[in-house]
Amino acid sequence: MRIQYRFCFIWIASLWICPQLYAQRDSSAVAEIARHIQLDSVTIIASRSGFDVPAFIQRVKDDTTFYKAFKTLRIIGFTADNHMWIYNKQGKMVAGYSSLTHQIVHNGCRSLQVLQENTTGNFYKNKNKKTYNYYTAEMFAHVFLDPGPVCGEDNLVHGGKPEMKDPNHQIQKHIEELKQLIFNPGQPIPGIPFVGHKVGIFEPDVSPMYDFAIHSDVVDDEPCYVFQAIAKPQFADQVVIDTLVTWFRKSDYSIISRHYALSYKTLVFDFNVNIHVDLGSYQGMLIPTWIDYQGNWDIAFHKREIVHFTIRFFDFDIGK
Repeated sequence: MRIQYRFCFIWIASLWICPQLYAQRDSSAVAEIARHIQLDSVTIIASRSGFDVPAFIQRVKDDTTFYKAFKTLRIIGFTADNHMWIYNKQGKMVAGYSSLTHQIVHNGCRSLQVLQENTTGNFYKNKNKKTYNYYTAEMFAHVFLDPGPVCGEDNLVHGGKPEMKDPNHQIQKHIEELKQLIFNPGQPIPGIPFVGHKVGIFEPDVSPMYDFAIHSDVVDDEPCYVFQAIAKPQFADQVVIDTLVTWFRKSDYSIISRHYALSYKTLVFDFNVNIHVDLGSYQGMLIPTWIDYQGNWDIAFHKREIVHFTIRFFDFDIGK
């Protein structure tokens, strides 16, 4: 059943991989959304003064800068403050993890040092072998705690798709798909069982299930446009992405923050996941500074797994 759990976890991860298809159909779908989108008074005034609403929606749909920001973490040094809390279905904390890690980049290779680490409960199955009792912890370690060295990486984006050196290597494929979880929400995923098309919130047959809005906001004294897609109540059981909210800096349309919520239920599994990511800038590069993940998974023949983890990235270094 562990394979089944892996499939379910990776299934949600792979919802974020996005081939770009059917440009003409895409353009008409964006135009339709623009005709029905809700605008606040500030945005209405801006639209009369040159702010192109359809172009902005297309920018949201096509954005790869979010993905690029995470890839940039592979080519620079940083320190990370990591925390994870694991609960049972009664809400009691059963395991915990905290660490301070430091990534070093030298001669095109990155390596990760664990400066401090503390665990509680049964977080590890075997601490010396770094095996875990919880699947989320295992995947977290694969993505954020790889000791390295890993060489030859870059932050180039190739259409937002996972980039695997060996596409036939299933474990690597799963890990790379997991990394897509936060990169490109809202795109249809051909071949994903049950709901591959339902996640394409910009598609003509899916977008009517959502209320779209653009409004103005200020984040840390920075004027922003906020793009919001929220599933209509009557379609709550037919969609996977419940909420997608992105804050764009007005000056250059770069992303400041993104929040999204996903949920789905079948006879085999159900999940409810919320993710919030803040981005900052270092040496002119967009980089994540904060990740907050809250996930509730119930898989057949497994104990419900409720996990909350946060990561704060700081002390960035361009490396040598």
